[in-house]
Amino acid sequence: MKRTIEIYDTTLRDGAQGEGVSFTLEDKLAITRRLDDCGISCIEGGYPGSNPKDAEYFARAQKLKLSQATVVAFGMTARIGTRPSADKSLQLLLKAGTSTVTIVGKTWDFHVKHALRVSYKANLENIHTTMAFLKKRVDRVIFDAEHFFDGFKANPEYARACLEAAADGGADLLALCDTNGGSLPEQITRGLTAASKIEVPLGIHCHDDSGLATANTLAGVEAGAVQVQGTINGIGERCGNTNLCTVVPNLQLKMNRRCVSAAQLRKFTDLSHFVYEAGNVEPYRGDPFTGASAFAHKGGMHVSAVQRNPLTYEHIEPRLVGNGQRILVSELSGRSNVEAKAREFGLELEGRADELKQLLSEVKELESIGFQFEGADASFELLMRKSLKDKQQFFKLLGYRVLDDKPGESEPTIAEATVKIEGPDGKVEHTAATGDGPVNALDRALRKALVNFYPEIDDVQLHDYKVRVLDSADGTASMVRVFIESGDRESRWGTVGLSHNVVEASWQALVDAMVYKILKDKKRSRQRKRTSPAAK
Repeated sequence: MKRTIEIYDTTLRDGAQGEGVSFTLEDKLAITRRLDDCGISCIEGGYPGSNPKDAEYFARAQKLKLSQATVVAFGMTARIGTRPSADKSLQLLLKAGTSTVTIVGKTWDFHVKHALRVSYKANLENIHTTMAFLKKRVDRVIFDAEHFFDGFKANPEYARACLEAAADGGADLLALCDTNGGSLPEQITRGLTAASKIEVPLGIHCHDDSGLATANTLAGVEAGAVQVQGTINGIGERCGNTNLCTVVPNLQLKMNRRCVSAAQLRKFTDLSHFVYEAGNVEPYRGDPFTGASAFAHKGGMHVSAVQRNPLTYEHIEPRLVGNGQRILVSELSGRSNVEAKAREFGLELEGRADELKQLLSEVKELESIGFQFEGADASFELLMRKSLKDKQQFFKLLGYRVLDDKPGESEPTIAEATVKIEGPDGKVEHTAATGDGPVNALDRALRKALVNFYPEIDDVQLHDYKVRVLDSADGTASMVRVFIESGDRESRWGTVGLSHNVVEASWQALVDAMVYKILKDKKRSRQRKRTSPAAK
């Protein structure tokens, strides 16, 4: 491979500034361990002087047994007019106890004049003295040249002078920042080319305000950057940062630059999902490389082609980044889609051409009235098994009832549900439960009835619940589609229901979720029996 690129992650600091993103202290420590496991070289933990959580993070991080990553503390140049040795923020930075620190400083004359409101010379001296002070006390000092590309465009001589001041002060690396995210790749190339004459290693730090963070970062590497800064999933302030889950695969698989090991790259999809979950952010299905839709195929022509050779519509092998191919089923599906899903579900189709044709017609008809199966694989598998007469009935519904009681205007509404089912042995269970609304009450009552026959139901958790009104022209009589995402300790699955009645649509999706769980566990049990030493 060509030269190695150092990966610098700032998810815990820059990423945490994204709207809606929130990490607990335990989240930050868990993400640190994951980043280390995935081969990230530098992990910027935060700004020790900004809040107690970040200060506690660095105290706890010192006790982490990381295999190769370096935890980095972030701070700013000393306050103008204050000696670095007397600057409280720098003292807190050193107190964090990291061997590497990153210091952000102004390199755009516009900011020096209007934000700092000091002379250009005073800013240069401050950068130099801060770097010199820190270099005597830590192993490595990185200078984050804030707004460098805007500064270089407006006043290239002064922007370069800021870099030279940092280098003369002892900076080990100069990270050039497109802080406003407005630069074009050609501007990144020009800035890196000019900065490379300083003979200090360069890094690149881009934001995505123009949708060009990945392109700009790759241009920076082509122009000589040896360090790439970014965040997992591109989270960050405004439109976010460079997405490391996009940039690292591009660098390693397309540009032949080593960033992490092949085994570590295969963990990136799991890393992406973990950070989304920890940050309380809804995963974006369309994320390149690691998104759920990155290797999903819906059109019949596409599916037919990838079944013959995946490279027809996939730019890399999904497994290289820990992802996998997905075949979707919808009204756009052809026979290839259904056949692929049948193989995925372990169903035998030999000699079932007519049944398969009927199933495809049924899917198109159901989708035409409002069902949607592309996000509800569990419901589709149950539909397929029913159509192919391969579906076992685990229980029979004898009836359910849902009541909402509003005792008074100032009193909360009380929802109660009763469910009556017949189990596989003919035994009848009649249960009741209250809940935070009719669907929650129905869910609790159903679980209560089923757990007596299928204890594994206790493992099921509801992760997402969505209601979609399909035609608002009918007002409150409109058809609604309910999507439920459920999961256990091993996997997640989606189910769908459709009705004019939101409770009935929810019931359909809830029942499918529970039936799928029972089916899934029975399939796993049969597989274990077939592969056990006793069976052999």
